[in-house]
Amino acid sequence: MKNWLFLALIWASPAAAVTCEDVSFEDKSYTTCTVDMTTEDLRLFLRDEDGNILGNFRNIENTLEGATLPFAMNAGMYHEDRAPVGHFVQNGSEVMRVVPNAGPGNFGLLPNGVFCIDEGSAQVYETLDFIAKAPECRDATQSGPMLVIDGALHPRFLKDGTSRYVRNGVGVSADGKTAIFAISNSLVSFYEFGSFFKDVLNTPNALYFDGKVSRLQALSLGRSDLGFRLGPIVGVVE
Repeated sequence: MKNWLFLALIWASPAAAVTCEDVSFEDKSYTTCTVDMTTEDLRLFLRDEDGNILGNFRNIENTLEGATLPFAMNAGMYHEDRAPVGHFVQNGSEVMRVVPNAGPGNFGLLPNGVFCIDEGSAQVYETLDFIAKAPECRDATQSGPMLVIDGALHPRFLKDGTSRYVRNGVGVSADGKTAIFAISNSLVSFYEFGSFFKDVLNTPNALYFDGKVSRLQALSLGRSDLGFRLGPIVGVVE
């Protein structure tokens, strides 16, 4: 009877919303969080109902009315007032238009791209391709540079590049059913970070979110980073 009760409790327990784990690649440590887009509620966040910038994971949790935020990370570059540098759509409402030309900083390391979320799927588009295809996105955030473009590393990444930061980004499976988010746990170059998405995560397209300010919440790992007040944030609501 006890065995049957034990099994019943296992079967009744909900599956984890997100699978997060630490991964090593070429002597560098990364944390990845994999989201099944067909079953999970992945959203973008920027402001609360009163128009105030949310800025961190705790403030988002306070708006969820009892739901949890098992996974979240910063999701795109922003100005000093935390407004998005590029295209941003939250729950069907456009906050910022698409920026087709080079912008400030790494955003201008073209080509950059757009992370697009719709019901049951997600995609990463190079910006000009996004403009041409005009896909439906319930939520979208533009950032840059692209890390991986149709299976190839961004052409301007240098193997001996000296710019190193803690970096984060997202890649998507070819069918759009799986989104994989990653953050480095040490300082990495663009070449190293992009190679991780291309060679380990095997995502045909991947987009850089940011560096230096990169933050992650992964409750299954007991992790919720503090620090800089953020702009756009992506997270799973459970």
